[in-house]
Amino acid sequence: MNGMKQKPNRLINEKSPYLLQHAYNPVDWYPWGDEAFEVAIRENKPIFLSIGYSTCHWCHVMAHESFEDEKVARLINEVFVPIKVDREERPDIDNIYMTVCQAMTGHGGWPLTIIMTPDKKPFFAGTYISKHSRYGRKGLVDLINEIRMLWENEHDEIIDSAEKITYTIQKFLKESPGDEMGEDTLYTAYIQLESMFDMQYGGFGTAPKFPTPHNLYFLLRFYRRFNKNEALDMVLKTLDSMSLGGIFDHIGFGFHRYSTDRRWLLPHFEKMLYDQALIAMAYTEAYQITGSEKYKEMAEKIFEYVMRDMMSEEGAFYSAEDADSEGEEGKFYTWSVDEVMDILGEEEGKLAVKLFNFKKEGNFRDEATGERTGFNIVNFSKDIEKLAEDLKINDIKEKLKNIREKLYNAREKRERPHRDDKILTDWNGLMIASLSKAAAALGNKKYAEAAKKAADFILDSFGENGRLMHRYRKGEWKVIANVDDYSFLIFGLLELYGASFEEKYLKYALKLNEELIDYFWDEKNGGFYFTSKDEEEILIRTKEVYDGAVPSGNSVALLNLLRIGRITGNSKYDDFAAKLQRAFSKSVMDTPMGYTQMLVGLDFSLGPSLEIVIAGKRNSEDTLNMIKVLQRRFIPNAVLLLNPAGEENPEIHSIAEYTRLQKSIDGRATAYVCRNFACSEPATTVEEMLNKL
Repeated sequence: MNGMKQKPNRLINEKSPYLLQHAYNPVDWYPWGDEAFEVAIRENKPIFLSIGYSTCHWCHVMAHESFEDEKVARLINEVFVPIKVDREERPDIDNIYMTVCQAMTGHGGWPLTIIMTPDKKPFFAGTYISKHSRYGRKGLVDLINEIRMLWENEHDEIIDSAEKITYTIQKFLKESPGDEMGEDTLYTAYIQLESMFDMQYGGFGTAPKFPTPHNLYFLLRFYRRFNKNEALDMVLKTLDSMSLGGIFDHIGFGFHRYSTDRRWLLPHFEKMLYDQALIAMAYTEAYQITGSEKYKEMAEKIFEYVMRDMMSEEGAFYSAEDADSEGEEGKFYTWSVDEVMDILGEEEGKLAVKLFNFKKEGNFRDEATGERTGFNIVNFSKDIEKLAEDLKINDIKEKLKNIREKLYNAREKRERPHRDDKILTDWNGLMIASLSKAAAALGNKKYAEAAKKAADFILDSFGENGRLMHRYRKGEWKVIANVDDYSFLIFGLLELYGASFEEKYLKYALKLNEELIDYFWDEKNGGFYFTSKDEEEILIRTKEVYDGAVPSGNSVALLNLLRIGRITGNSKYDDFAAKLQRAFSKSVMDTPMGYTQMLVGLDFSLGPSLEIVIAGKRNSEDTLNMIKVLQRRFIPNAVLLLNPAGEENPEIHSIAEYTRLQKSIDGRATAYVCRNFACSEPATTVEEMLNKL
């Protein structure tokens, strides 16, 4: 996204794809760092902080309109010290100032625009700002001129306002511990989700509609605990509708960010790694609980996309793909009827048009203009089996496969959307977890191998840096890891142990969990801060708990602590988990449906939870069969360990001391099923084992 200026600014030395997109802007951008703030102090200028990410549509729009415009850039450079931040590279900065924006304006989003004093205290916040004023909204040019006058003529008042805003934010973010939560909190969340559920199209609320997979994880556990069929129905309706709509890329696979309409047809076309990981987990769990092949197939399609298009040479996973190509959102993904007919020919073309609900005038209305565009989004009105019945086609899956492959090959000749190729530890942790869970539940070893490769790449960075890091790109690890990096990677490693039974991943999970406690734990009030105790403090050390597009680090950490407590038999982790729950219980109990990943942990803590140890030879048929039977089932509140028979001093004994006594009987695979460390008689057959569950 090069502007008029040929000479690069300071961003040219950065590795972030987003910052590099702005390296040729005529705006004299600084990266976040001491240099920018020292200049602001020396020249007595306010800071113009712009936060976005490389696949953000409206970030591109504001860049083209304003940051590539010589006149606007000259104004910005005269009045401010401008700083660009990639929110994905520096989520710590983004979290603070997004909270500021939401408190000051009642909403948030990207690009995020913050104007602040040289000591980082904000006095203006907004999101996308058009170049010129219109429809009663102040444009960037008028805003800059107004701030110039205020900074020169009412400087003391601005400084005072910034101080008051900062004090209010700091006070707002401090939260004292509350009471313990119980089953009533789970029920309240269920009732709130039920009231928001869209019975016709699935999902929650109207438009825009987000997948929010942790809502589905919670509902599956609620169904299991209370035998509430309606909870399961909500999950399956949502997953079924999402799999038919345009939010899923039926040609290249993978899910787009969200649907702009309530029926999942017209997506915001961006694809994020975390969405693929979280949604695939929801389909995997739906497969475990129902045994329906369609959910297995959807998880497999997501992984096919990720492993084909989002995997780096190192074996880790890239961050995102843009919504835009050739300057238009969704151009890569949409089709005209004439184009499809040309590619497929008469017979297949007519079938495709019918199956995909294509229309000559287009099957969706442009979000901005409300007019039909002549282009179409691939979607289905019914699942394939029902379509086959309606159209009386016996081999519909084979026909559809041929159509898809031809359209895919044709689409690959188009200009692809930009791919953000940085590697983030937190999002990779989620993908490692998702691949590992699917490797176990779907019985697919290649997923476990992919998860291992990504995990090993990240864990190897310890040797270079001595600490877990947040971002990697082109040979460089940068930014000390935050709570999400730790929590999500620990989650991934626990799942990877459960898929591979390689103890090194369990040992790394325990090591990282100790670091998480040492560097992030709030000794006074409980819970984990977002940033490490030895990292830069901007306005305040925040603690994130809301489960939004991505679950919070604290919510994931809760489940990690509980599982590690069950694995190790060490009650200290249960104590941390109890304090963590109480740290946030006031917020959670106020609106439980906003914290459904936290409630997944609460469900585990309320029990009954299971510790299952299989004692047997690591690769013997009876051992593998017992493990497979367990992994195919939906048993979310269980930890599964392997005590490998015939190995001298296996590492699991040093991790989980109690497994020393749980031995193979007569050389046969033997299952020990324990509830809160009270174990039933050992079982040497699958039938006996299942009876004890």
